[in-house]
Amino acid sequence: MNAAGTLSHATVEWRTINWRRVNRNVRRLQIRIAEAMKQGRRGKVHALRRILTRALGAACWAVRKVTESRGKNTPGIDGKTWSTPEEKQEAVGALQRGRYSPLPLRRLYIPKAGGKKRRPLGIPVLSDRARQTLHALALDPIAETLADPNSYGFRRERAPVDAIGQCFLVLARGNAAQWILEGDICACFDNICQKWLVANTPMDKGMLSKWLKAGYVERDTFQTTDAGTAQGTPISPMLCNLTLDGLEPMLKRRFPNHKVNVIRFADDFVVTGDSKALLEQEVKPAIAAFLAERGLSFSEEKTHIVHIGEGFDFLGQNVRKYNGKLIIKPAKKAVKKLLANVRGLIKTNPTAAPATLIEQLNPIIRGWAQYHRYACSKQTFSTVDSQIVRTLWRWAKRRHPNKPRRWIKQRYFTRQGGNQWVFAGRTKDIQVRYLFRAAALPIRRHIKVRMDANPYDLADEMYFENRRVEKWKSGHYGHTRAKQLWLAQQGRCPHCSNLITKETGWDIHHQIPLAEGGPDTMDNRVLLHPTCHRQLHARKKTTSPAPAKGL
Repeated sequence: MNAAGTLSHATVEWRTINWRRVNRNVRRLQIRIAEAMKQGRRGKVHALRRILTRALGAACWAVRKVTESRGKNTPGIDGKTWSTPEEKQEAVGALQRGRYSPLPLRRLYIPKAGGKKRRPLGIPVLSDRARQTLHALALDPIAETLADPNSYGFRRERAPVDAIGQCFLVLARGNAAQWILEGDICACFDNICQKWLVANTPMDKGMLSKWLKAGYVERDTFQTTDAGTAQGTPISPMLCNLTLDGLEPMLKRRFPNHKVNVIRFADDFVVTGDSKALLEQEVKPAIAAFLAERGLSFSEEKTHIVHIGEGFDFLGQNVRKYNGKLIIKPAKKAVKKLLANVRGLIKTNPTAAPATLIEQLNPIIRGWAQYHRYACSKQTFSTVDSQIVRTLWRWAKRRHPNKPRRWIKQRYFTRQGGNQWVFAGRTKDIQVRYLFRAAALPIRRHIKVRMDANPYDLADEMYFENRRVEKWKSGHYGHTRAKQLWLAQQGRCPHCSNLITKETGWDIHHQIPLAEGGPDTMDNRVLLHPTCHRQLHARKKTTSPAPAKGL
C-alpha cells in the first residue's frame, strides 16, 4: 500500500490486516474531503473521493463493515454470505477490479407501523453492499458538510432524541410559534426522481445510475426500477438525506420573520409557524414545490396543521402545551404498541418457565424505556409496569386455575425494595431473574447535539468524544463491566484504535486465557471489536493491558 493507501497489486491476508493503519488512512482522507467541501473546492473533493474509493484500506474497511452489520447473514439473490477469512479476502480483491455490474435486489416486505400496510425492502448481494459501503465512505463526509442544521435522521452522532430536543427548544418559550405543520412524504424512497438524484449527488454518476437501475427480483420475476432508491441498501439513507437537504435553508430564506423552524428526521419533519394561514397558504405550497422538483409529494392523509395546544406526535413522542407549559411524553400509540407486543409474547408462551419469559421480555421493556427516558415519562412508565404485571397475573392464574391467589403470588411474584409485585423466576442454575421495571429507570435530561457539529471536522473531535463518554456513563450501552472497560480504554479498541460503539459491537477478551490459568478479573480483560477479537485469536497474540486509570 502506498502513501495514499491505494492498491499496489498486492494480495491481502485478512488475518494479518493492520486495522489501526487502515482506520487511520480512511479517517484522514474523510477529514480532508470534509475540509475541501467546506472550502468549496469541488475539484479537490472529486480527486480525494477517487483516491478513497480506490484505496485498498477502504476496500478492507468496507468488507469489514458489511460482515459486521446486522444483515451480515441475510443474503441477496445469489444466496451467498461471507463468513470465512478467505471469502472476505476474495471480496476485497473483487472491489479492486475495474469492471462492475450490480445484480438485482431481492425484494422483501416488512410491516409498517400501523400493521396494515407493508414496506418494501431491497436486499443487495454482499458484493454490491460492499461496493456501496465503499462509496458511502467517501460520500458521508460530503453529506455531513451539506446537511441541513436540524436534520437528525441517518446521520452519525445524531439520534431521535436530538430532534425531540430541538422541538423543545423552538416550542417551549412563551413567545414561540403556536402552529405546527406535520409533514409526511408519500413513499419517499420509492418515488425520488432518479434523474435528479444522479445529477445532484456528488459521487460517481455511472456507479449511482447502475445501482438505481439494477431492478429487483420478486417471486422469481425480474422487475425494473424507474424511480426511487430501494430501502435496505447501505447507501439509500444517505441518498434520502441528500435529496431533502436544502429544505430548511430555503424556508429560512423565504420566511425570515415568521418563527419558521424545520426539524427533520429522515423523511419525517415538522415545521413551525406563527399562524395557521402562513403554514397553509405559503409554507406548505413552498415545500410542495421543493418536493415536486425531486419527484416527491405530500401524503395528504398524514399531513396536518395543528395548534400546539392540541399537540402532535413525532418520533414516538407527544409534544403538547398544557396551560402554556410544553410537556413531551411518550405517545399513546407508542404505549399501545409496546403493550401489544408484550401481551402477544406472553400469550404465545403459556407454558414457558418464568425465567425464560423474563429473558424475552426484559430486552423489549428495557429498550423501550431507554428510548423514552429523556421525556416526561415517569407516570407513563408506572402505568406500563402496572399493565404488564396485570397481564402476567392473568397468565399465572391460567397456569394454575385450581390454586389460591396467595399461592400464585408467592410462586411468581416477590418483593424488591418497596414493590411487592415484582415478577421473578429461577433459571436452571438456580439464579433468580427479575422482570425489568420501566419505572426503575431514572429520567435523564438529554443535551442536544450542536447543530453545526461535524464528525469529520477535527475541531469537533473532542466535542463528540465527550458526548460518547457521557452516553456510556449514563448506562446507555452495555453492562457495568463493558462500561468500565470502555471508559478505561477511552472508548477505543486497543487492537485497531478505532471507536467502539453500539453499531460496531464488542467482545470482552481475556489477555491471559482462562484455560491457561488467567484470572477472571478486570485487570485481565479488554474490550475489543468482534473482528479484532477473532483476528487476535487467529494470530495467537494478546493485546496490551487496559489502562489502569480512566479518562
